[in-house]
Amino acid sequence: MTQCHGSNNWLNILKYPLGERTSKPRGSGLTMVIDKGLGLGETRDLLNLAGNYIDYLKLGFGTSAFYSSEILAEKISLVRSYDVDIYPGGTFLEVAVLQNKLEEYLDMVKQLGFTAVEISDGTITLDESVRAHAISLAAEKDLIVLSEVGKKDSNNRTPLSVLINQVVGDIKHGSHKVIVEGRESGKGVGLYDSSGKIITTEMEELVSALPDPSVLIWEAPIKDQQQELILRFGPNVNFGNINAHEVLALEALRVGLRADTLKAVCD
Repeated sequence: MTQCHGSNNWLNILKYPLGERTSKPRGSGLTMVIDKGLGLGETRDLLNLAGNYIDYLKLGFGTSAFYSSEILAEKISLVRSYDVDIYPGGTFLEVAVLQNKLEEYLDMVKQLGFTAVEISDGTITLDESVRAHAISLAAEKDLIVLSEVGKKDSNNRTPLSVLINQVVGDIKHGSHKVIVEGRESGKGVGLYDSSGKIITTEMEELVSALPDPSVLIWEAPIKDQQQELILRFGPNVNFGNINAHEVLALEALRVGLRADTLKAVCD
C-alpha cells in the first residue's frame, strides 16, 4: 500500500505553537477535500504531497457521473491506496431519492468501491423518516455515513432548532459524522452570513446542544472561517470542502504555523 510520509526533521527542533495534530486513522481533526474534477495525475500529486492530512475526498456534486468506468475505478483505487476514504457528492444522492432509486444508488456506490456516502437534502426536502431510512440503510451496507444539515439556498435557511434535531437524529440512526453546510462559497448558507462570517450565536447554540461537538464537520472554504473555528475548537476541529490546493495551508493554520493563528499564542 502506498503511503505518504511526512518529514519530521523540523519537529526535532520546533513544536507546533497550537499543539499536536491527531494522526491517521483519526476520529477528530478530519479534513475533507472537495474534488471538482482532478485528473489522475493531479490526484496522485495531491496524495503524494498531502495524503497524511486528508481523510475524505469528495467527488463534488454529481461529477462522478462523468468519469469513464475505467478512470473512476482507477481513481477510487488510487485514493484508497493512501488510506483516504472517497465518496460521491450529496447532490447525486438527492437525485437518486427524487427518482426513487435510493437503494440502487447505495448498491452502486458500494459496488464501485466508494467507502463512504453523503446523505443530504441541501436542495430537496427529505421527510424525517426517509432521512432516517437512508442513513440506516447506508450504514447496513457498511458505508461510512456522512450526513449533512442545512440548505444550499440562502433564501431557504433551515431553522437552528431543526438543524440541532437533525444532527442528534442522524447520529442516532447511524451517521459517523454530520456535515454543516457551507457550499464552496461559504457565504449565505448554513451558519454563515452573506459575507461569510460565522453567526457566532447560532454556532454556540448548536455546539452547546450536542454532547460531543466533534461529531460535526464544518464546511469552511474561507480562511477566516477556518481560523475562527480553530481558535474556538483547537487544531483538531473537523473541516470539509477544503480546496485541494489548500490542504497544507490549512495544516499550517491548524497548528499555528501561519501568522493568522500564531498571533493567538503571541497575544
